[in-house]
Amino acid sequence: MGERTLRGARLGGQSFEDERGIEFAARQQVGYLCSQGHGFEITMSVEADIPALWECPRCGAEARATSGIEPEVKAEKPARTHWDMLLERRSEKELEDILAERLDLLRSGEIGPAHLHRPSARKKRASV
Repeated sequence: MGERTLRGARLGGQSFEDERGIEFAARQQVGYLCSQGHGFEITMSVEADIPALWECPRCGAEARATSGIEPEVKAEKPARTHWDMLLERRSEKELEDILAERLDLLRSGEIGPAHLHRPSARKKRASV
């Protein structure tokens, strides 16, 4: 029987609910003004935390609340570099020792790209 009442109704066309007997939550109007000078109001619950910034519906710019609410200033962390992260794990003395050890291995030919360790054509001709 309920299916028959909805038959033929457009999607999004009209609501079959009645507003009688419904108690709406307490609301407030919050005003905003963007940098382009566009002013607008948003309806919010009285219990809601009012955001200091809102996107302007006309231009998309950041709009500030006209009630004087200031946005929170977040403390920015300085960017951590690879060197900073490396120093969290090892001391500079340890890093110097590791570097010296790896340079010795590289110079002796135990590690590194193969083309650096192949005998050159000059050395072959000189030995022949």
